[in-house]
Amino acid sequence: MEKIFKNLNESQSNAVKKTEGPVLILAGAGSGKTTTIISRLAYLIEVIGIPASNTLTLTFTNKAAKEMRERSLAMIENVAYPPLLCTFHKFGLLFLKFHIHLLNRKNNFVVIDTDDKKRIIKKINSELPVPLVASEISRYKNSLISPDEAYKQAELYNYQQIAKVYEEYEKYLVENNLVDFDDLIALTYKLLSENKDLAMATSQKYQYIMIDEYQDTNELQLKLIQKLCSAHTNICVVGDDDQSIYGWRGAHIRNIMEFDQDFKNAEVFKLEENYRSKSPILKVANALIEHNRSRLGKKLIPTRGGGEDVSILNSNDENEEARKIAANINKLLDSGVSANDIAILYRVNVLSRSIEEGLNRAGIAYKLVGGLRFYDRAEIKDLISYIRVITNFHDDFSFKRIVNKPKRGLGKASIDKLELAALSQELSIYQYIKNTSKADLELLVRKKNAATLKSFIKNIETVAQISKESTYDFIDVLEETFHLKDIYKGMQDESDRVLNMDEFYGLFRDFVKKDPAQGLDEFLNELTLQSEQDQVEGESIYMMSIHASKGLEFEHVFVIGIEEGFLPLVGDGSDLEEERRLGYVSFTRAKETLTLSHAASRFYKGRRSDLQKSRFFNEAGLCAGSLIVEKNTSFKKGDLVRHKIFGTGRVTGVSKSGREFKLSINFAGNKKDILASFIERL
Repeated sequence: MEKIFKNLNESQSNAVKKTEGPVLILAGAGSGKTTTIISRLAYLIEVIGIPASNTLTLTFTNKAAKEMRERSLAMIENVAYPPLLCTFHKFGLLFLKFHIHLLNRKNNFVVIDTDDKKRIIKKINSELPVPLVASEISRYKNSLISPDEAYKQAELYNYQQIAKVYEEYEKYLVENNLVDFDDLIALTYKLLSENKDLAMATSQKYQYIMIDEYQDTNELQLKLIQKLCSAHTNICVVGDDDQSIYGWRGAHIRNIMEFDQDFKNAEVFKLEENYRSKSPILKVANALIEHNRSRLGKKLIPTRGGGEDVSILNSNDENEEARKIAANINKLLDSGVSANDIAILYRVNVLSRSIEEGLNRAGIAYKLVGGLRFYDRAEIKDLISYIRVITNFHDDFSFKRIVNKPKRGLGKASIDKLELAALSQELSIYQYIKNTSKADLELLVRKKNAATLKSFIKNIETVAQISKESTYDFIDVLEETFHLKDIYKGMQDESDRVLNMDEFYGLFRDFVKKDPAQGLDEFLNELTLQSEQDQVEGESIYMMSIHASKGLEFEHVFVIGIEEGFLPLVGDGSDLEEERRLGYVSFTRAKETLTLSHAASRFYKGRRSDLQKSRFFNEAGLCAGSLIVEKNTSFKKGDLVRHKIFGTGRVTGVSKSGREFKLSINFAGNKKDILASFIERL
């Protein structure tokens, strides 16, 4: 008992002791969430006497599950069987091994990965963009939409085609005794939904359930959890509505916001004491997130005392920003700070390029987490290969990379034949195609391919000639001639790849502007120097997106690109509240110092754009910033209100509607959406 409560504060202790009924532990950043979960598990087993096998703890990543398993076992003694503590998908796998026979399927099924999934889809239909089809099938499964329903819902022809592929894909999986990643949860829910006795028996087995990172659950996971609670309501969820940043991936913030509606008589415990960050960092994080309306409300309380004020870096452009950040990092390193304790975060991956170059120039080693270095990305390698072939027609390595990008109907077999034929005549592939008659080429590849190859060679030569006449215009001619952006059409990450290409085009134009006399050779040489980072032994700083940084912490954090359009992203499909949560997550990664950086202009989408400082500077109380005036509402979730016709009700949600705010209100069971200006608070 003493071992369990020794390191817990009052809020954590109270949450641990509340074992019966629905419990929401609202855990702020750095508030000891994992410690609370494993202490609660140990309390159930060691103090209350619940058999470990009657508990179930679910989380999202194998890394989190491993850490929690190791820490919980260190607290629990004399347990015959360890508690089941795993990811949602691992639970689904274990469950299906026991019960998939109820779907007339064998339990020796094989789980396929994403690459297998794409190969199967391509085999069924190679015309449709495979990444798009894979993404849609995943969406259908997580929304419990069958192939028939998908077809009925599809209004566009393309989506009817995708629904047909979905039907064939499902048939293939069943015939070959395969399940994909989404099936692990979807089929588990299907079994529990269709077999009431099984749902009751499973719920009785797992009498105490805990869910970590509850703000990241989607609709299907909520339904699964509800089935697991068929026989009881001993469900404890831990999460932070202020760190809900995966809406684009299907996570639904309403699951944590409306936990009390899904599980009646829920008790809420707030963990607000922060053990990670110094006081000035928490001050700006709290100030920023308080501007969000859709939140349950809590405030991080510092426990580590004061520290340095949050720093702001003002730069004219991204190159100056990179120089300043590199200089600041060198100062930290010189003062004895370990490189592994420093991180640079950004909202949009494309921003990494200028920082990478600045770090390279300063000789600072870095690791890019969750992504490739800018010059290692496929789309950038493709562009560089095109430029290499245009400057040297005989570069066979680069020629083979681009000859079928965008697709020109040339498979690997055709390219291998061309290479072999060229080698036999001691020619480059380019020379072989140019010197061989169309008729002779047709003996080697299909007639259509022979014509395509001749046309490709002609286009290469034309663009090469233009590059000699006008280096600046070359990059536009390259895109107009070969339509390189089409390579990534329909891919899930198409917009990111196109942004990277535009960044590269902008980089090229900037290079030419600085010295119009320089040609493509000099540009390629410069790139080689930039992209080949010295392999410095030992430690290196971390660079990553804000999404990738969630759950991590660093002594010193730099957040770049804090401008309107980058953080927050603005425009169609963007959610300002989720953008604010991203800002909050980035701020709260820092333990000792936080530096926020913005530039007055950046290369973006191939052009230099002037930028406004982010409204977040103002909202965080850091400076005047660029205040974006919006009509505000003083209403928040939980407020008691009155309407002149519907009477008294309680606000269940607040959202934006044009220049107004829309309130979702429950009038004694009669739910309505009404504009805030028609409502008065009680």
